[in-house]
Amino acid sequence: MARLADYFVLVGYDHDKRGSGDGQGRIIQRFPEKEWEDNPFPEGIQLFCQPGGWQLVLERKSPNFFVAVLTKINSERHYCACFTFWEAVESSQNHADVTDEDSKFIQTPQLFAPKSLVLVSQLDHTEVFRNCLGLIYTIYIDCLDFPLEKVIGNLLTCIVPITGGSQRTISLGAGDRQVIQIPISDALPVTGCSVALLLKQLGINNVLDLFCAALTEHKILFLSSSYQRLTEACRALLALMFPLKYSFTYIPILPAQLIEVLSSPTPFIIGIHSSFRADMQDLLDVIVADLDGSTVVIPECIHISVLPEPYLAQTQTALSMVLDPELEYADYAFPPSSMSVSSMKFQDKEIRAVFLRLFAQLFQGYRWSLQIIRIHPEPVIRFHKVAFLAQRVLLDDDFLTKVLDGMAFAGFVSERGSPYRVCDLFDELVANEIERIRSEEGNPQKVLKHVKEISEMLHRNENPYPAVAMHKIQKPTEGSYLRMQRKTFPQLDEGMVQWIIDQATAKLKNAPPAVKAEMKCMVPMGPPTAAVIDRNGIILANSARRLEVVRNCITYIFENKMLEAKKMLPAMLRALKGRAARQCLTEELNLHVMQNRAVLDHQQFDYVVRMMNCALQDCTPLDEHVVAAAFLPLVTAFCRKLGSGVTQFAYSCVQEHLVWTNLQFWEAMFYSDVQNHIRALYLEMDSEQLLETGPVNGEREERSALEVGAEQLCMWPTYSKEKQQELIDKEESTVYSQAIHYGNRLTYLLLPLDTSKNRLLRSTAIGDMESVSNSFVTNSIAGSMAESYDTESGFEDAETSDVANSVVRFINRFVDKVCTESGVSSDHLKALHANLPDIVQMHIETLDAVHRESKRLPPIQKPKLLRPSLLIGEELVMEGLRVFLEPDGREESMGGSVGGPRILPAEGAIFLTSYRIIFKGVPIETLVGEQTVIRSFPVASFTKDKKISQHSRTEQDIQDRIQLRSSTFQLMKIAFDEEVGSEMVELFRKHIHKLRYPQYVHSSFAFTVGQAAKQVIEPKQKEKNPSLRTMSKNIMKNAKKTIGRQHITRKKFTPPTLDQRGIPAHGDNPDQISVSEEMEQSALTLSSTIRSTDKSTMSHVVERACCRDYQRLGLGTLSNSLTRSKNEPFRITTVNRMYGVCRSYPSLLIIPQTIQDNTMHRISRCYRQNRFPVVCWRNSRTKAVLLRSAGLHGKSVVGFFKSQNAPTAGPSPADSTSIEQEKYLQAVINSMPHYADTGGRNTLSSFTSTHMNSSDSSDKQRQPKIGVLMKQVMSGKEDVPSSFSRGGKWGSIRGSGRLNAYSLNSDVGVRLAGRETLSSQANGGPSDSHYFRQQRAGLYIIGEKSQLKGAKQDPLQQWEVVPIEIFDVRHVKNSFKKLMKACVPSSASSDPNLSYYRSLEESDWLSQLHKLLQVSVLVVELLDNGSSVLISLEDGWDVTTQVVSLVQLLSDQHYRTLEGFRLLVEKEWLSFGHRFSHRGAQTMASQSSGFTPVFLQFLDCVHQIHLQFPMEFEFSLYYLKFLAYHYVSNRFRTFLLDSDHERIELGLMYEEKGEKKPQHVYKSVWDYIDRLSKKTPIFFNYLYAPEDGEVLRPYGNISNLKVWDYYTHETLSEGPPYDWELVYGRREQMDDGERTDTMAPQTQRKIVWPCYDNQNKTEPDAISKLLEELQMLECELGQVPDKWKETWDKIKTTQRTESKQEGKHLSSSSLLMSSSLSHHRRSQCVYLHEAAVGSTLNLSLDTDSSTTSTPSSGVLGRKSTSTLYSQFQTSESEHRSYEGVLYKRGALLKAWKSRWFVLDKTKHQLRYYDSKSDTDVKGIVDLAEVESVTLGTAAMGAPKNIEEKAFFDLKTTKRVYNFCAQDCQSAQQWIDKIQSCLSDA
Repeated sequence: MARLADYFVLVGYDHDKRGSGDGQGRIIQRFPEKEWEDNPFPEGIQLFCQPGGWQLVLERKSPNFFVAVLTKINSERHYCACFTFWEAVESSQNHADVTDEDSKFIQTPQLFAPKSLVLVSQLDHTEVFRNCLGLIYTIYIDCLDFPLEKVIGNLLTCIVPITGGSQRTISLGAGDRQVIQIPISDALPVTGCSVALLLKQLGINNVLDLFCAALTEHKILFLSSSYQRLTEACRALLALMFPLKYSFTYIPILPAQLIEVLSSPTPFIIGIHSSFRADMQDLLDVIVADLDGSTVVIPECIHISVLPEPYLAQTQTALSMVLDPELEYADYAFPPSSMSVSSMKFQDKEIRAVFLRLFAQLFQGYRWSLQIIRIHPEPVIRFHKVAFLAQRVLLDDDFLTKVLDGMAFAGFVSERGSPYRVCDLFDELVANEIERIRSEEGNPQKVLKHVKEISEMLHRNENPYPAVAMHKIQKPTEGSYLRMQRKTFPQLDEGMVQWIIDQATAKLKNAPPAVKAEMKCMVPMGPPTAAVIDRNGIILANSARRLEVVRNCITYIFENKMLEAKKMLPAMLRALKGRAARQCLTEELNLHVMQNRAVLDHQQFDYVVRMMNCALQDCTPLDEHVVAAAFLPLVTAFCRKLGSGVTQFAYSCVQEHLVWTNLQFWEAMFYSDVQNHIRALYLEMDSEQLLETGPVNGEREERSALEVGAEQLCMWPTYSKEKQQELIDKEESTVYSQAIHYGNRLTYLLLPLDTSKNRLLRSTAIGDMESVSNSFVTNSIAGSMAESYDTESGFEDAETSDVANSVVRFINRFVDKVCTESGVSSDHLKALHANLPDIVQMHIETLDAVHRESKRLPPIQKPKLLRPSLLIGEELVMEGLRVFLEPDGREESMGGSVGGPRILPAEGAIFLTSYRIIFKGVPIETLVGEQTVIRSFPVASFTKDKKISQHSRTEQDIQDRIQLRSSTFQLMKIAFDEEVGSEMVELFRKHIHKLRYPQYVHSSFAFTVGQAAKQVIEPKQKEKNPSLRTMSKNIMKNAKKTIGRQHITRKKFTPPTLDQRGIPAHGDNPDQISVSEEMEQSALTLSSTIRSTDKSTMSHVVERACCRDYQRLGLGTLSNSLTRSKNEPFRITTVNRMYGVCRSYPSLLIIPQTIQDNTMHRISRCYRQNRFPVVCWRNSRTKAVLLRSAGLHGKSVVGFFKSQNAPTAGPSPADSTSIEQEKYLQAVINSMPHYADTGGRNTLSSFTSTHMNSSDSSDKQRQPKIGVLMKQVMSGKEDVPSSFSRGGKWGSIRGSGRLNAYSLNSDVGVRLAGRETLSSQANGGPSDSHYFRQQRAGLYIIGEKSQLKGAKQDPLQQWEVVPIEIFDVRHVKNSFKKLMKACVPSSASSDPNLSYYRSLEESDWLSQLHKLLQVSVLVVELLDNGSSVLISLEDGWDVTTQVVSLVQLLSDQHYRTLEGFRLLVEKEWLSFGHRFSHRGAQTMASQSSGFTPVFLQFLDCVHQIHLQFPMEFEFSLYYLKFLAYHYVSNRFRTFLLDSDHERIELGLMYEEKGEKKPQHVYKSVWDYIDRLSKKTPIFFNYLYAPEDGEVLRPYGNISNLKVWDYYTHETLSEGPPYDWELVYGRREQMDDGERTDTMAPQTQRKIVWPCYDNQNKTEPDAISKLLEELQMLECELGQVPDKWKETWDKIKTTQRTESKQEGKHLSSSSLLMSSSLSHHRRSQCVYLHEAAVGSTLNLSLDTDSSTTSTPSSGVLGRKSTSTLYSQFQTSESEHRSYEGVLYKRGALLKAWKSRWFVLDKTKHQLRYYDSKSDTDVKGIVDLAEVESVTLGTAAMGAPKNIEEKAFFDLKTTKRVYNFCAQDCQSAQQWIDKIQSCLSDA
């Protein structure tokens, strides 16, 4: 029984505080004044009476009513029913009494103040409260003759029952009568129509969102303009959550003054008036439900976990059927005539029934997961969340996990966990209706029927008596609130009210107490767990095959069939990734334990431990608890005997899993065992009693712990006090004994076998957070020094590093927690704490013995370590360390999407040699077969190593895991075996760093290979950046001293003879270099440097790469007499012969003929690093030259250099350098024939539109206009204006300082574009043809935009500056890092934002290639149109080198041969000082600069061009990959050091001819390539069929670029395929081995795996295969096989003859060799057509069709590119280094015949023809086979009248050729030329 109302309060407007801003309310009267003891008066009533604030209004409002809810701190709720009306405010002036009738309406303006009648109650009877307060207001307003004091007294003394389903009639003594329906059960919420109203307002999906949000503890805010609606909505949401109870902040109506509560960090359900919507803007984590607008707004930052399927869909369907029953029949042709639509009250209950049914489904079987720890004196119940989720197979469900972790569910367990209590509707549903609910799934009619049945029970609970007696309540007359009141609400007599209350209280005291009959009973358990799992039986059925594998494997192990078990083990370990297989494993192992088969031999023990580790490793965190719980008894059962009295248990081998450090796991396990023992305790007591009375009933033995607990709770009152105490003591001792047992178990699992290492606790600072535990200490693990702390003092314990202490601390925390919750006495707890250190110490002693004995065991059969093949000269630095090679982000080695078995992880060893880091091993997956896995990379390419955290386990215990990354796009993730100590791992890393970054470059592998172990004297470390810190004289001195020092320190140098004039005396030994210290630099001219009589000196200079190329290009010659006609525009200067002008330039440079050497010093100071403009290539057709230099200096740097390097003759004027520089550029322009005689300004600006529009329409898709290209290269961000005005004057170099030496014009692109309006093609390639007049700039200077700002223009200059935006080396470095991570990711990523293509795009690597190709094509266009170009970017050794090299490659087909490409790299990259050592971080000094692959970027560009023009390159793509690999490998000396100057200092420049070097040591990569090319065509491109003068213009857009397979391809069978001896030499050995093995079955079948095999080797191309077979056949026939090149050349000769005979009808075979092929190339050549009017340039992209162009200038039509070139396919197109007539003696008939001989340096052969005009080769002598060339004697039949010395013999490995020249001089020339070729080789 309870009071209907506790307090009646009259609250009014506080006029005293009227002037202080917002109005306030005050309590005028309160009844009773004295507070009830059981229910104190709640504070703050006045705030809730007017939630919007107390305000005066101008007109009366209709009285309103709502119920506010106040929640006390103990979660009890007060219902405050507020009835508010408005009274007139008394004016300060006295008005005359109003005598009008009451019905008269007020007309005068007046203020009105609110007044509230408030009832405070603990009961929620909204309608009763409304009626009672309405009656009091009616008595007042209508002046009824009933005393208010009596009415209020009766109200406050009215007593009603809380529950029981009775009907109570009450009257307040004013002629009224009300009937109160008492609900049958107070556990079920009473809702009226509020739930139906909420669904009507918001809709199904919105309500479901709010429902899920409330259950998962989010903040929810309701908005409405109705206070009562807010209360109803909040009540409805709470009702939907039944049987859970909301335990957070709950305020259905929030007053405006408390609005800051919305910023609370805790969850809440709050309602607020919609007028405060503006204040909601800052609430970022609150879900706002607008009841009036039917919307729910969920912020972006909030994720609401939704109901799991199929529950969500089922709930939505059921709700739609309830709310809209017509929906089912909406499509019927004949819908039912009568459809019953439930009223709001019934709809309300049906909706609640749907949600109640939902909870029954969600929580089905929950009672089977309750753990009863104590029964007496009070039941202690815990919920085993993991077990519940596991049996439901919902371990990974986010929603249910959050619900079970929530406060509401914790309350649910504490309230409903007891096995003996009052049951309600929910208990009945869970116990009895689950089977029905499951069977009705998918049948809407049955579901709806069940819902209606439940709703009827809910309705009956609220309305137990359907026939309600008539209410009788007086209501005020209509409009009465508008009448003028004579007086305000009267002051009530407090004494009278109190007297009525006292009278009623006295009566209640005398009345007998009402006894509530509690219907307690045993709570039914519901269907058992097994029945729930049946629903997921399909999962078990699907994995039946896996379970069979698991069972069979375990059977083999325990039957000791180890071979069978080993075969099946990989499949079993893979099967253990499934949950069902893990469950099966635990069941099977448990069976063997029960059969006393727990003592195993060593191999059985190893297999069982591996399976346990694998099962624990692959679990999710929650699933891990289930598996670990099943393993816990097993790991203390399985064991093996190590020796006498020493037994090792399995727990010592499965410790390294985080689950063992998870306190919540141990708690759940402890409580589970305690429950079993408590149950056993009472069952044993029952059996003893039953033995006395009768036979044992079997059913009683099957009772669950909860059922036993219910019986005990039922019988508890009947026991005597002694019996009760006895039971309490027995339970406590049971819990205490379990605590001791678990102390031991924790000790077993936490103490490592080697107690000197506490890996487990140290590595885990935080345990699993998945627990409903409220303990703050729970998730901290006592581990290492840093993470352990004293729980009592709060300070760090200095002694916790001891492993025993850390384990004791962890166990103490566990014991404290479980014993406190289980009610263990403090004495027992103290005894436990005292015993724990002893338990731990005893176990440590036991483990020491086990550890000692386990070391004596024969080691487990681990795979034998395979030793890698090494290069000759490569030495092991560290022996192999046993490791596991783990898979990384590349999919190929993992099988899976690519197919095939898992090659990785592999077990083997990591080796460190002087050259490489090598892993060699075998796959762990035994099904892969006996395959060898090799992964290696050069130490010199190593870029980064890092330690990586443990996340997985392979076969054995693993300590350290590191990741090694290489710039050759290789990655090794290696995990060291436990046998490898940490100190060995650190030593391994230190050795890598020592080898990777030697102190001096000559300590690298390229220098130490092949040498005896001799002490190398280290040269003094050079200064960094000498060009910035020293002067020219210092450079000279350093060079002299260093060279002098080399004669002492290096064996290969011999002291040269010093000439008096200081000439470098080059004798037979090209390394002999001398320097005179007496001679001044200005006196060293060409004539004084090179003696004409010294022929060997001449040949030495000519042999240098630069000079050979300069002679070929006609840029400078070194003749015997040194006579040069003055009309030669360029000359070779030796001004830099001692590297005095620029240390990073070569010694011989090309400059204009008119420029004197002594001016070069001053010009060089204008440029960074003194790298002044020099000529590096000349277009043979247009005579335009390509120059290179560094960018200009800033003024400050220039000033510094000027002061340091001023000549002794005295400083020159400030602008003299600029004048000389201007002369220099003018001299370059004058070198071109058609510029020498012209004057004035020649630009591209004056092109007329006539020339632009004169091309035929067929030409419009051919070549890009230079202007368009220029606009693309220059920053394309700004729109180019269409006007062609000059836009200002050009500034002179003299007047603008050195920074302005390159004049910048923003309209350069406009002038270059002319009136070109046609756009380029979409692919970035050529677009439209156009015609240039000869009036254009003579020189274009490509410079950096950032360096060329603010320059003026000079109309008299004949050069133009093209400012471009180019990336710097920092961008290249960062881009390369991202490219490596994209192509070789360290781990697979599931994030779509980190996909391969996204990562590739973000690296910007292809964008940089695009920029390089774009600039290069522009320069090619300019050169091809007769304008010279100077590339002047950065320091002149990175981007400049890239662009210059690409331009020459595109323009000159000579550089597309093997010999030419070598020459290009030697000239532009090596001689011109690209900083290979610095950019490659080859030494310790350059380590900090990082790896910047500038050369690799160039090779990638060549690769892109090669892909687009496969027939234009003599070398293959493998050749480019080979260079890319070995330029960072340091196997060769070619790419070491930063300049020729440094190479000369170390003696690398020239090889001594007399030096005997071992055949296996190749100091130059070029030597290696040449010798390898003679053996194999691996570097040769069979498609090579060039066209003369072909100029390539590749497409440059990113869409046309391909990712180089060098970055992504890998061969695991043999490692990188770029060390030929290791890959192909090894294969030959293997082939020999295979031939001897006659026992092996012979099969033709070959399986090729994509990432394992070298596909080029296993599946070679057709031509290579045919050549190989040809050699094999020749060997079988006993013939000496021809070299592949000879065979190939013979075939080509035959093909040419065939094609000649067949004419135009080419056979398919001849098509392969024919040089007229056009279908496989993109020709983009330039032709100059001569006509009467003049020459017009026609740029065409014409390949197959023959098109004609008819420009207005009268140029005739022409044939296509291919046709033109096939017309000129004469002997002129071949490479001819020297040619002439020789007589040759026949091999068979010995007859002398005259032949035309051609010496070809490029192809390294001597060819002969019938005559000069003949194109068919009659024979070839391969110079590689030539042993000697000597003077011969005249033989019989020789030509007459020939001198004796005109005969010479050529001896090869096969025969001796006899030749006869015209005279002795000619013969000597032939001998010299052939000797020169041989020395090159």
